[in-house]
Amino acid sequence: MTLLSEQPVTRFRASTFAPAPPERRGVPRDHVRLLVGRTAGITHAQFRDLPDFLAPGDLVVVNDSATVARQVDGVWERGEVIVHGAMELDSGDWVVELRTPPRAQRPILDAAPGDVVTVSDVGITLVEPYPRDGSSPTGTGNRLWTARVDGDLSRVEARPISYGYLDRPYPLSDYQTVFGFRPGSAEMPSAGRPFTHELVTRLVTSGIALAPITLHTGVSSQEAGEAPQPERFSVSSSTARLVNQTREARGRVVAVGTTVVRALESAVSAGRVEPASGWTTRVVTPAQPPAVVNGLITGWHDPEASHLLLVEAVAGPELTQQAYDAAVAKGYLWHEFGDSALLLP
Repeated sequence: MTLLSEQPVTRFRASTFAPAPPERRGVPRDHVRLLVGRTAGITHAQFRDLPDFLAPGDLVVVNDSATVARQVDGVWERGEVIVHGAMELDSGDWVVELRTPPRAQRPILDAAPGDVVTVSDVGITLVEPYPRDGSSPTGTGNRLWTARVDGDLSRVEARPISYGYLDRPYPLSDYQTVFGFRPGSAEMPSAGRPFTHELVTRLVTSGIALAPITLHTGVSSQEAGEAPQPERFSVSSSTARLVNQTREARGRVVAVGTTVVRALESAVSAGRVEPASGWTTRVVTPAQPPAVVNGLITGWHDPEASHLLLVEAVAGPELTQQAYDAAVAKGYLWHEFGDSALLLP
């Protein structure tokens, strides 16, 4: 894991974490709160109001990656452990994270090469820290590991990756967006979750176009100072063409989530988006700002997270601070099942 030299300038205390999907709390999917941050100020709305804040000619870019079940229970020499499968590498090895049971509250940082975790009848052997030794921000351990898998991991019963702030486990169906049809994300591209088919129809009939990219997410539980890990992505020729046409017509390119920003910006060449695919290591920060994205739909990120640096890179630190101050004051809910923001600098 690459360490970031930059730190977000936005300062706040995280609000309440959403303990369950909105539907399980009696809130329709597209009725979560939407904070709209613009130069003119902050507006509070519901996500279903999104078309009211966009204009004909704008382009909304979404992630069509679907979430897969990547959390399993294992046993190693110290007892029980939770294993998160972040991604399968081209070599056939896996990137995995070990976390403490029973609810994956904390990463385990003191594992060692050669440690074996048994999951059902499958052996997972830690080979080396990923991407290098000492990659934890603390410098005293490693959160992610390259691991050799002996056996058929696909036959092991798995569940969606979840963390201790949820009130109970939820099924994989709760971790899907209406756009997701290409399985591959270890964690949900959650900025797209509040969309419904009805809302998409309203956007299109209002003259607002939609286009997909694919970015299969790894685990998103970065500690302070950790950059996102390399992730597989694809930007098609049709999406590239739509982005370029929108920019030429002075429309806004609004990314639905940090995954979309990362994918689009990984496909930029000489100021234009070109068809591209493969592994991206692009990290968008104020020092390495986006070239084509000028609007962002996003959830709420923890202080010092690399995702917050990306938000600042798109929206600017002043608008980002105003948005977070307002969200905290109004009790917006954090994380994958929480409330949303539309930032239009």
